[in-house]
Amino acid sequence: MRLLLFGAPGVGKGTQAKLLSAKFNIPHISTGDILRQAVKDQTDLGKKAQEIMSRGDLVPDDVMIGIIKYRFSKSDCNAGFILDGFPRTENQAVELDKLFEEMNINDIKLVNIYADEEEIVKRLNDRRACKECGNIFTLSEIENSKICPNCKARNSFYLRDDDKEEVIRKRLGIFRKTTEPVLKYYEKQGKVISINGLGSVEEVNSEMLNILAD
Repeated sequence: MRLLLFGAPGVGKGTQAKLLSAKFNIPHISTGDILRQAVKDQTDLGKKAQEIMSRGDLVPDDVMIGIIKYRFSKSDCNAGFILDGFPRTENQAVELDKLFEEMNINDIKLVNIYADEEEIVKRLNDRRACKECGNIFTLSEIENSKICPNCKARNSFYLRDDDKEEVIRKRLGIFRKTTEPVLKYYEKQGKVISINGLGSVEEVNSEMLNILAD
């Protein structure tokens, strides 16, 4: 099973990716993670990416495709993978399709997790992070507690900049403008599975598994 995980910030892609990874025993590949790993390992592409990022520039598509190709070539991807965070533009989707063709991968599905934007804003704005351990909780999970359930730190909860309403709305605007064309690109190929992300984690996962089983 080879899946591209797609959706706006806050729809729960990361959570569902972990569940699918465990269910099907295939790796969850976050492009942010593999980029950082390539830099850490000082691979040729990692060095190139590091040089580009040190200038404050975005890593170009051809470098990211090379890093993704290297990750796909590892043995744990033989049975499949879940790619999260790429493609973000239609041009990246075109280049990724060329890589799939080169690697003889022809069973890709794009899993589109969607949700009402106002609900996304509310959901993200209701999150609090712990300054000590970095774990993120909803307000309902901590229920006015001043003690972190994970590390027991006291008075450590705060609202991350990424979870502030004005930042969320800006991120959603960027998503609509640059990333939604990716969805249309794959819809034309008949490769899209759409899931409503507003249910509980368990409900969303159950619906996803049922659709993937068809």
